[in-house]
Amino acid sequence: MMTTKRLQRTQLATALSLVLGTLTTVAYAADEEAMEVIEVKGIKGSLIKSMDLKRNANGVVDSISSEDIGKFPDTNLAESLQRISGVSIDRTNGEGSRVTVRGFGPDFNLVTLNGRQMPASSLEATTASSSRSFDFANLASEGIAAVEIYKTGRASVPTGGMGSTINIMTTRPLNAPGLKATIGAKAVMDTSSEKNDGITPELSGLYSNTFADDTFGIALSGSYQKRKSGNQQANVGTGWRSFPGSVDQDWGAGTADWGGIPDGPDSGHINRPTEDSIYSVPQSLGYALHEVQRTRTNGQLTLQYRPVVSVTTTVDYTYSKNDVATQFNDLSAWFNFGPSTGEWTNGPIASPLIYSEDTSGGPADFSMGAGDYATTSENKSVGFNLEWQATDNLKLEFDYHSSSAESSPDSPYGSNNVVSAATWVRAVTTAHFDKDFPVLEIQYPDGVSNIRPEDMRVTGSSFRNSMMRSEIDQAQFRGQYVFDDGIIESIDFGVSTTEVSNRSAFSNVQRDTWGGVGQAGDFDDSFWPLESVKDHFDIPGSNSPALINEFFMWDFNKVRARAADLYAVEGAGDCGNGFCASSNYTTDRRTKEESTSAYIQMKIATEINAMPLTVITGVRYEKTDVTSRALVPTYSNIGWVAANEFNLVATGAQDFTELKGDYSNVLPNIDTSLEVVDDVIVRASYSKTIARPGYGDIQGGLTVDSLVRIDGGTGARGNPALKPFESTNLDLSLEWYYDEGSYAAIGYFHKDVENFIGTSIVREAVFNLPHPAQGSRYQEAVAAVGLNTDAIREYILANYPDSTEGSTIFGIEGDDAAALFNITVPVNQKEATLKGWEIAAQHVFDNGFGLIANLTFVDGDIAYDDFSLEQQFALLGLSDSANFIAFYEMDGLQARIAYNWRDEFLSSTGQGTGAHPTYVEAYGQWDASVSYDINEKLTVFFEGLNLTDEYGRSHGRSKEQVLNVTQTGPRYNIGVRYTF
Repeated sequence: MMTTKRLQRTQLATALSLVLGTLTTVAYAADEEAMEVIEVKGIKGSLIKSMDLKRNANGVVDSISSEDIGKFPDTNLAESLQRISGVSIDRTNGEGSRVTVRGFGPDFNLVTLNGRQMPASSLEATTASSSRSFDFANLASEGIAAVEIYKTGRASVPTGGMGSTINIMTTRPLNAPGLKATIGAKAVMDTSSEKNDGITPELSGLYSNTFADDTFGIALSGSYQKRKSGNQQANVGTGWRSFPGSVDQDWGAGTADWGGIPDGPDSGHINRPTEDSIYSVPQSLGYALHEVQRTRTNGQLTLQYRPVVSVTTTVDYTYSKNDVATQFNDLSAWFNFGPSTGEWTNGPIASPLIYSEDTSGGPADFSMGAGDYATTSENKSVGFNLEWQATDNLKLEFDYHSSSAESSPDSPYGSNNVVSAATWVRAVTTAHFDKDFPVLEIQYPDGVSNIRPEDMRVTGSSFRNSMMRSEIDQAQFRGQYVFDDGIIESIDFGVSTTEVSNRSAFSNVQRDTWGGVGQAGDFDDSFWPLESVKDHFDIPGSNSPALINEFFMWDFNKVRARAADLYAVEGAGDCGNGFCASSNYTTDRRTKEESTSAYIQMKIATEINAMPLTVITGVRYEKTDVTSRALVPTYSNIGWVAANEFNLVATGAQDFTELKGDYSNVLPNIDTSLEVVDDVIVRASYSKTIARPGYGDIQGGLTVDSLVRIDGGTGARGNPALKPFESTNLDLSLEWYYDEGSYAAIGYFHKDVENFIGTSIVREAVFNLPHPAQGSRYQEAVAAVGLNTDAIREYILANYPDSTEGSTIFGIEGDDAAALFNITVPVNQKEATLKGWEIAAQHVFDNGFGLIANLTFVDGDIAYDDFSLEQQFALLGLSDSANFIAFYEMDGLQARIAYNWRDEFLSSTGQGTGAHPTYVEAYGQWDASVSYDINEKLTVFFEGLNLTDEYGRSHGRSKEQVLNVTQTGPRYNIGVRYTF
């Protein structure tokens, strides 16, 4: 019979098997498929299991089984978790990275591995990371047995997840005795890469077996994944500057404030913003082309021994590594907020549809940059667990783990970098913001028709090193006593100690020669190959005839090497010439959090009028001591290095300062579930949960930003005495489990959150540094040459040589006023209410078809006020979301199509230019997968992600104030799995 069925398979299956036949000889199977064999079989089986977990859970818990992860067309766990109601994700380079649950962003969700709190590390491009969020891009789906998401608080669950606690569960061989093995391979074609030279492999496998009458077990899993991808971006990367409409705009009188736009009937501005509006102007506009190579390696070894039936010991080691290399080229034009023309939207939030500046009197630079950097993220965890069924009623458990997460540079040129070059050909620069794609238009001076390689000069550069390492040592003792009779079914209790040590650091080797060094012609013309802009974009508006369509797409390594020979800065960076990164960190934050906790939890099972009632109630006490140290650099002066660029001059001296704090919390919870009629369950839950402040907020010192503006600088001081965020949670839900694998549910949640962190800004003269544009020299120059920044600099350089060096103007103590800095100090001062609805339905038809749909509606009482120019607090990540999945499973054929949508949300209250919002616009994506069982052991499959080639977009105070438009592309996978 098996042979007959195999001969009757469809032509599609035959074709797929032929295509993948060569792969089977080198195949390593997906670990999740091993989980499929061990725990569930088929889509319907896994859905039934997940539904049963939800039905039998205490409180609001959602889960996803290994087959769900394996069968969804997803690259990692984040992309699998987004299918659950209330869960949204952030994407990096088109791949899921961090999760938001019920409107609470990544920093408010705790990730555990088999009930153990996991460390997290991440990197920022231009600063030290402050985040506690776990990056799911480090984990492949293979090797994971299941994931549970606890949306309500539980006394027995570790603290730190105010939005949710996400528990990742891995394989335990003694839980599934016998030999289980699977191998598989996947070929990946990523259309987002413009330089993809072929298919990249993904290999995985799992082996699990038990011995000695199932008293000893071993499970070994591993995966290796390579991906070549890319993205193309249009961006106002340095943000928008916003001003009240009442700012002085009288350019004719020479009194216009910086950022002012001309006034009057001949101003050249159509529908100019009124005095009662707020208007914004772009700092820059440009395009960037990225190529990314990612290699992800995951593995886990688990050993179990059960010497007697009442004792089980487990030792496990989990490892993951994610190496990412990035190369990019960009082109950009900066605006100096001189005399301008434009066309504006109506207020009160006025934005330019067209913004133009004329610099034909002295052509401005047309900048073209490049970068080549690499990072690595490595996670390690070793754990020991001992379970002892001491009596028929008493179970005791001891668990210990030591885990670390580290993200660091993987290149001598740093974790992020840029070398810039330019040609001075911008006479009139115009930005068009009337379409999704912002269009940069450049008009050349008279007599210039194109850019020429012989005119190119290297300008500034920046080589940044960012690192973060987090370590957790945690010991937990847990117990459960089960009663033989009575309404109290069991009592759970436990104590634990957790020590979290975190270090985040940053250094920057920056050459602020943005006005250019050397001479045109220092480089052979062959260094600067010409490239078209339009060839790289396919977004509405990118085919505009106004778009600047030429730039030099040059090789970073060749130009960097040549520039290092010509323009070396002695002693700068590890290489000693200024064209590499430094391992001498100037920002260095080190925090230790020591927590002791205890909990007790009781389960009550009874009936009310023949309706089964389950109550889980408990309380958790937690005390945390915080010790935070920070390296504080010192400075001696301010150098005016370019038109709008002022930099602090470091003394080279730095030292650690230390601050301490502590807090304690009592966290009660009660979960009730009542089966009012057969298969209909009503739940009500009350709990308190906490999440800890970010590492930047509790740093032990003061740091100031090295880049200063004409009106002063910025900095931040930490506060280790901050209290954690505390949420009082209420959940109500109604669930109907009406058939095997089918259910419908509606839930309401309400969260009152205290201790959100606001800011208190103190304006002070840090280090008493003289500002070179706030003294008599500057006023004298203005009187002589007007408000032209370049002319002012030339005047001072020519008339005050004693206070200058090269093209840098230094402040003069006693004459120039000390620069004032806005020092931001975090304080607990905000409260917020968040509430929402979750609606979910799952139906499995008898004919093999099935549907899954869920909607989440979230609302909060603190939104960002776009009409305010003050620093303000608002809930980040708050958005509605929806999922729709249709599937078919019959006679070995499995198919799914999935749509995931997330509404617009506020992602940040600060841009590169200050206190301005960033909104990520609504995004939806279609994914699909098809698999076919050639026989009981061999499966072939096809997956497609982002099938409709969607692009992401973010903006500031209005949609016209675009910040970023990112184009990626579809990704296709074809593969094979073999189960022994």
